[in-house]
Amino acid sequence: MPAPTAASGATSAARRKPDPCTVVIFGAAGDLSYRKLMPSLFHLYRGEHLPENMLFVGVDRVDLTQEAFRVSVRQGHSRGMGTQTAMLPKPREWEKFTSRLFYFKGDVTDETSMGELGTFIDGLEKERALGNRRVFYLSLPPTVFPKGLRTLATVGLVGEPRRRDGEWSRVIIEKPFGRDLDSALKLNKLTQEVLAEDETYRIDHYLGKETVQNVLFFRFANGMFEPLWNQKYIDHVQITAAEPLGLEKRTGYYETAGAMRDMIQNHMMQVMSLVAMEPPVTFDAESIRDEKVKVLKALRPIAPKSALEETVRGQYGPGRIGRNEVPGYRQEEGASPTSATETFAVIRVYIDNWRWAGTPFYLRTGKRMAKADTEVVITFKKPPHMVFTSLATAPQPNLLVLQIQPNDGIELQFEAKVPGGENKIQSVNMQFRYPDAFVVENPSAYERLLLDCMLGDQTLFLRSDEVEAAWKFITPIHQGWAEGAVPEFPNYKAGSLGPAEAEEWLAKDGRTWHNL
Repeated sequence: MPAPTAASGATSAARRKPDPCTVVIFGAAGDLSYRKLMPSLFHLYRGEHLPENMLFVGVDRVDLTQEAFRVSVRQGHSRGMGTQTAMLPKPREWEKFTSRLFYFKGDVTDETSMGELGTFIDGLEKERALGNRRVFYLSLPPTVFPKGLRTLATVGLVGEPRRRDGEWSRVIIEKPFGRDLDSALKLNKLTQEVLAEDETYRIDHYLGKETVQNVLFFRFANGMFEPLWNQKYIDHVQITAAEPLGLEKRTGYYETAGAMRDMIQNHMMQVMSLVAMEPPVTFDAESIRDEKVKVLKALRPIAPKSALEETVRGQYGPGRIGRNEVPGYRQEEGASPTSATETFAVIRVYIDNWRWAGTPFYLRTGKRMAKADTEVVITFKKPPHMVFTSLATAPQPNLLVLQIQPNDGIELQFEAKVPGGENKIQSVNMQFRYPDAFVVENPSAYERLLLDCMLGDQTLFLRSDEVEAAWKFITPIHQGWAEGAVPEFPNYKAGSLGPAEAEEWLAKDGRTWHNL
């Protein structure tokens, strides 16, 4: 399942198991825990990717009995893992997992409560002869995280007291990691006061997706495309993350975030850095992250006064998704009736380095779009001289499409002659699909990332300078938006391809969007 790591050498992490440890989930009664984290831990345990002697502890302020928590975890598993829950776990498998699953009612910001949690975990580990090796997953609201981390350090659950031979504590931090450059710098400062960088795992679940990881393998395990992977042969790159979903009960967060913070600053810029990075010296965490940071530092700055020229914003109004009528963003529960929060955003990015000079990257994301589609489209330049002057239709540019979800795969579009006596040309496709090529089911992103953390592999986690470089680029755009006129929202219907302004904006560059 996972790729080789620096620690494993030639041995795949899929064939390695981490040392027996305790995984502690804060916010365990929340939606992310029930739908993603706990099911992922169960699949890892059932698939024998973990040692038998493990502990899983859920922590939240909700008053739950052990049995009620286990029932809620089972219910979350049945609705949260998509195709991976087509077959419900067998009673014996579930019993084996839940015998190691415990719940503790506690407040992460309260020192007394967290001191009691430490005693609780110590007792469980002593009963099972487990060493002090712990993963803490902080699935916490951004407002709670700073005080929560300080509290965990004060009571000795994380930080210096855990840095002993054979013992460790690692902390997984959920996004958003800040909301601008200033807040990200403050969070990094706080985190670095408490944790060493090798104890800090800033998670972006997009990097755990098999198809995102495959960008690296596609580029650096094949000699066919890498010689063409530069400004000489590539006209432009489009990265799209479109979804038909609305707010999904995230209005409180989304009203203060918007599409740029929610998707582009993290997920999409991470994908862009994988597409654009130079070959790493070796396939280890620091080499890969070094190259990603170089991309982010090479981004051409967008000054606040240029923000409106280099971006397009949108907000969905009422419309239809499939057969269902859906409300506009401003009619969603919890949204302001005059909200200027963007649910659609496009940005033009230039990477000022030798490989990409002058080649634009277009990053596009939107909610309540016509369909779900996350993809990277590499558009190659046309031949320097067209010899087929008598063709009725002009040849189209060659496209390489890396489809991340939902139709995981790769597509290559090129031109071919139509059979017959006339000289006609037509675009044709060569396709690779994951389900067709591999009989194994892709693990969920959280499975991969949780296992990597237990193994101590930080390749797919963000380093502090990555976070800061991304915010350094994005923050002036938000400043420019705040200084400019309030957009006339809504400007696209739910169930459409986004605002017409995005089409017109790209047309000024002489380009069109790849059809979703």
